[in-house]
Amino acid sequence: MGHNRRGSTTEALAPRSGLRIYSPAMLNSLELLAKVREYLLRHPEEVLRVIKNAAQLRFGVPLEALRWAAGKARGKRAPKDVQIEAVPPGVRVGATIDLMGTVVRASCIVYIEDVRLSEQELRFEIRLTDVSLRLMGDFDTPVATLIKSGALDLSKPGNLVAFMPKRPKFLVEARDDRVVIDLMKHPALANQKVERIVSWITPFITLGAIRTDWEHLDFELKPFQNGVAKAFEHLRREL
Repeated sequence: MGHNRRGSTTEALAPRSGLRIYSPAMLNSLELLAKVREYLLRHPEEVLRVIKNAAQLRFGVPLEALRWAAGKARGKRAPKDVQIEAVPPGVRVGATIDLMGTVVRASCIVYIEDVRLSEQELRFEIRLTDVSLRLMGDFDTPVATLIKSGALDLSKPGNLVAFMPKRPKFLVEARDDRVVIDLMKHPALANQKVERIVSWITPFITLGAIRTDWEHLDFELKPFQNGVAKAFEHLRREL
């Protein structure tokens, strides 16, 4: 009897046995769909909310979904025990992180003050308030010494971020209680494919604001940010 050397025994038997083989990506998608179905069964009112938001050019992400996604983060440096709760119009975020060899419990309230989306930038101005850092052990590191001494001015976290070693390129500005990031400078997004997609979308619609209510993170959209005529001029030029 011949043997198929190209596939494993399991792969060869799968069609006959009825065994389904899923890739990791498929498993992640199935898990996500199962979570969405479970959430909608517990919150049937979400369907009506989606319809109302669509009429107002707005869409919301349940904070429960963000908590679930944060809990799926893996890796040695991934934040642990992430907490996300609404403080309208902002959101309080807390997590246990490794800060330059020092494990701390960090938390702050995040406000999105300004959003600029275009072919050249995906820019978000973020204001951070109520910042706290708490040591999660007895560490003998420069960071631990600063926290214990109270020398860190946590009311102006932007100034601390500005002096970060090896600051990422997408973190374009940091001062006082504000941090500005431009995701177009992130390595994962800095490519022609993403730029082309953005160039198609932004003439017709852009993101106006990001706010929370007590259960959702809402994204408010604005149509034709450069005017209807310019949007269709862009479409005609591209076609």
